[in-house]
Amino acid sequence: QVQLVESGGGLVQAGGSLKLSCAASGSTFSIVAMGWYRQAPGKQRELVAVISSTGSTNYADSVKGRFTISRDNAKNTVYLEMSSLKPEDTAVYYCNTERVLGGIFYDYWGQGTQVTVSS
Repeated sequence: QVQLVESGGGLVQAGGSLKLSCAASGSTFSIVAMGWYRQAPGKQRELVAVISSTGSTNYADSVKGRFTISRDNAKNTVYLEMSSLKPEDTAVYYCNTERVLGGIFYDYWGQGTQVTVSS
């Protein structure tokens, strides 16, 4: 099992910045990817950004150029630096990690952290 603990959410004005952190613990070996998803009220959960164990990244079009995902493999921690925040970025942000074991992929989720951007 992998446990994920998120931190860094909060209330910020439009145009502001926030940095989210997610620390993984437990059976962290064989983690191949870590990322962030978000879910706004009444909407489906969507991918925000993901980073592989080799450092390759992928972003949702809506956050490209504004958000940066990074990873500290030694600390098993993933970060999401968010800048130029918009009200439409308001959502619960969930940390996700993907682990492969015996050829089977396992997904783990954090409890979520609220990000609210006021206009």
